[in-house]
Amino acid sequence: MSDSRISKLWFTPTRGASNWLWLSAFVVLLDQATKVLVSSSLELYERIVLLPILELTRLHNEGAAFSLLAGASGWQRWFFILLGSGVSLVLMVWLRRIRTPEQTVLALGLSLVLGGALGNVIDRVWLGHVVDFIHFHWGDWYFPAFNVADSAITVGAACLLLDAFWEGRQTKPVPSGGPGDRRATDRPGKAPEEQGK
Repeated sequence: MSDSRISKLWFTPTRGASNWLWLSAFVVLLDQATKVLVSSSLELYERIVLLPILELTRLHNEGAAFSLLAGASGWQRWFFILLGSGVSLVLMVWLRRIRTPEQTVLALGLSLVLGGALGNVIDRVWLGHVVDFIHFHWGDWYFPAFNVADSAITVGAACLLLDAFWEGRQTKPVPSGGPGDRRATDRPGKAPEEQGK
């Protein structure tokens, strides 16, 4: 296969920001390693208090991130497998097409979301549920348990919002007649004050 043919393949690390896939792979490995450690060390619902507001608790989540739809009848497993797989494919294609290094924050966000999505999809395929274990609380109020994959998705989404904010500021149009409006002075011919003579 020629070099020109290889360079056209979407999965090569030379295409767009595909070299950021190493971060996605790291998120998946870290997520799966922590879940295996928790599953082998704790029984279901067993907890270890780390701080007055933080516990390690082994929980099985059959819903989405932060236990969304966890109480559904079972259809959500396959729905979230298909959704996570589809989103992952879209994110990989998106990474291939973006520009680097101009869009580093975007590449960072997409890679984190991709790694988190794949980490939870692996759980759903092999286990039928997602292993959650990070549990924050304040007094009697408990935040839904989550894992490394959920954390990566949250941080990645924040990066995407930050990138969109920056892009919006950089592409903000200059009002007509403002300091950046060069239309009157860039036209060839006489100067504006001479055109009426």
